[in-house]
Amino acid sequence: MNEPKTTVLLDHHLKVLKLPTILREYTALAAACGREKADYATYLLQLTERELLDRERRAAERRLRAAKLPVTKTLDTFEFSSQPSINEALVRELMRGQYIADRQNILIVGNSGTGKTHLATALAFAACAQGRRVRFFTVTQLVRQLLEAREERSLQRMIAQIERHHLLVLDELGYVPFTKVGAELLFEVVSRAYERHSLIVTTNLPFDKWTEVLGSERLTGALLDRLTHRVHIIEANGESYRLKEAKAHQKHNRTKVQKKS
Repeated sequence: MNEPKTTVLLDHHLKVLKLPTILREYTALAAACGREKADYATYLLQLTERELLDRERRAAERRLRAAKLPVTKTLDTFEFSSQPSINEALVRELMRGQYIADRQNILIVGNSGTGKTHLATALAFAACAQGRRVRFFTVTQLVRQLLEAREERSLQRMIAQIERHHLLVLDELGYVPFTKVGAELLFEVVSRAYERHSLIVTTNLPFDKWTEVLGSERLTGALLDRLTHRVHIIEANGESYRLKEAKAHQKHNRTKVQKKS
């Protein structure tokens, strides 16, 4: 007689306490534990373990969505054999995430199409899985948003939001030159990050060419000084994946034509 009332109250309490996994599974698990003659402590342990694992999974999914990665890339799909210039041992060590705890930076430097964004995204994905707050921007996107925030008088709020992350990924530095104000805003973000949280920067430009993008030797020097103080540099100087695929496709088409003729 009291069982339905008890069940209704239990369901209500679990909803209020925000324990959706326990709410969903307590009945089925109680039946399973009854068949196995498990004691109450074992039943409670299994319930709370499921709730905890599900909560951790949902939190990881939220961090991944908030990171705004362009695509989901992991190290498992990176072909180190095609890019022998990349220090594989260093990359695998960095995947552990200790550089974030140590507030160190990573610079991935090399030609276009050599997997720089893939590596940066894989490192960001690993950081999300490790419980870190991550945000991914192309450098052009970041500077544009900073300029818009400046016009809307919300710049400090945006920078404060960026500062809440453990890891900031700045992709594709070097493709578009910035205005003086844009370069100064980018420097502000890098300067505020200095020894507070970690940065991953990918670029197709050697350091002596950064002035062409930032427009000022003084500002470039100050930015590089902060980025490279505690840094791991990954060089990716092989042939472009995209160029390699295009050549292979072209060769395949020529072969097909020759066979037909």
